[in-house]
Formats: sequence, structure tokens, C-alpha cells
Amino acid sequence: MSLPALLFDLDGTIVDSIELIVQAADFAFDGREGPRPTREEWVALIGTPLAPMLRRWAHDEGDVKFLWDRYRAFQVEHHDRLVAPYPGVVELIRRLHARGHAMAIVSSKIEAGIRRSLDYIGVTDCFGALIGIEATEKHKPDPEPVLLALERLGVTANHAWFIGDSPHDIYAGHAAGVKTIGVLTGPYDRETMEAAKPLHLVTTLAEMEALV
Repeated sequence: MSLPALLFDLDGTIVDSIELIVQAADFAFDGREGPRPTREEWVALIGTPLAPMLRRWAHDEGDVKFLWDRYRAFQVEHHDRLVAPYPGVVELIRRLHARGHAMAIVSSKIEAGIRRSLDYIGVTDCFGALIGIEATEKHKPDPEPVLLALERLGVTANHAWFIGDSPHDIYAGHAAGVKTIGVLTGPYDRETMEAAKPLHLVTTLAEMEALV
């Protein structure tokens, strides 16, 4: 039997970008009158689409656009300063690719943002599909982006794993019928991840290699 397909979340799983996400939110809301999220509130939503996150504190749709534009501008300018692969992850991804695993990214970022991070750490060529926020109408924790990744890789759900650092990843994987691995490198604590009931929960991404 061929090796299983591996679907990965990006932020908090492959790259450490949590500080970029938090600082971008701070920048977006700075100097603007009205409600704004605390760090804890913003972190709790990481892994879900940006527009609904912003909408929770926005005055109206015009304000959503204003916040979105500032958030994206900060991310573009400061990406390389505040993003880095987790230790050993680049070597792990290249090893899994060389072994023959079909691989995809399933993220709530826009595809250009996914590609920039993968280009920056030098592993873009290892992935057969990049599923960004614009690729589907529904988003994690809905299974639609996971199912699209499977379709683009040409594999079935019973022959695939989804690996991610958030409960949204795990719920999406469950709903799509793939096996799931939670990883504790992102902003979510063990209790939160255990509540989502991944098949396995690991401390670092490297530990998933033996499981697949």
C-alpha cells in the first residue's frame, strides 16, 4: 500500500508565527476608537478566518476592511522578522516528501500568505496542494478545505492524516473522515487540544513521523 497523505496546518504547526499574528492585530486596532480584542481573545481564535475574527470587534463592514488592510500591511512588512520554522521541521518535511508522502497545506490564510511562508523556509516544492481561505466557501472547523485537499492530491480520507495545532484543525479532520494528530507547538494548551480528541497528541511535530 502506498504511504498515507499528510495534510498540515501552517501557523503554529510548521512555522512559529503566533507573535506575527498577535502583533498584526495590535497594529490593526491601534489608534482606532472602539472595542478591541485582548491578546487572549485573539489567540483563542487563531486558526479561523481573519474576517470573522475582525468582525467581532468591528463597527461595520467598512471597519472590517480598514482593520483587514492594516493587519495585512503589518504582516507583509514584518513576516520575515517574526516567522521561523520550528526546530527540525524543514528537515522533517523534506524527509517525508522524499519518502513519497503526498502532502498539502490546509490553512485559514490566503494562498499567497501560505506560499510566502513556505518559500521563506524553503519547502514549497514538497507540497502538492495549498488550500487557502479563498479556495472554499466554508472553512475550518468545517471539513470542506480538508476534503478539497484530498481531492487535489487524489487520495481518499481513509488514507490520510491531518496534523494541526488547533482544535479547529482536529474538528475539521474528524468531520472529513481523516485521522488526526494534534501538536502542542501552537497557542493552545494540552487540555484544549485533548478536548478535541485527536487520535494522537504530540509535543513536537517530529513525533508525528513515527505515527504515520
